[in-house]
Amino acid sequence: MAMFQYSFQKVVDLKKSQKTQAEWLLSNALSLLSAQEASLNELQQAKADWEAKLQSASAEGVPLSEIVIIREYLDHVQACIEKKLLQVEHAQHAVEQSRSRLSDKMKDEKVWLKAKDNAFHTYRQEMSIKEQNELDEMATVRFKMGAQ
Repeated sequence: MAMFQYSFQKVVDLKKSQKTQAEWLLSNALSLLSAQEASLNELQQAKADWEAKLQSASAEGVPLSEIVIIREYLDHVQACIEKKLLQVEHAQHAVEQSRSRLSDKMKDEKVWLKAKDNAFHTYRQEMSIKEQNELDEMATVRFKMGAQ
């Protein structure tokens, strides 16, 4: 019996490769998002620490110039937090786009795999019919030989 060879196997392989690539891109986007969120958390912790320093400096009667310096640094940290929030938002958007692309690639691959399965099913039916016809022909020949 002949082996089944799907005529569009290269397309199926391509779709699988595209899905794998989309998975990698999603993984990269998720790691970037995680890094951005970790950096944001560090900045927020630094801000909380410096706010505590500002409170203790105010209570201890530290010179006004030091309090101004701490306040300016807090303003700088707040600006960094705002920039980081934008970066986190962009990273989240990239993750959503990657998820969407992966979903599309998975659907596309599934369509081609279903087409391959249907082609294989058709092939098996055709082979079964051929086999049955050969068996019928053999039975007919034996019957004719026995009748003579």
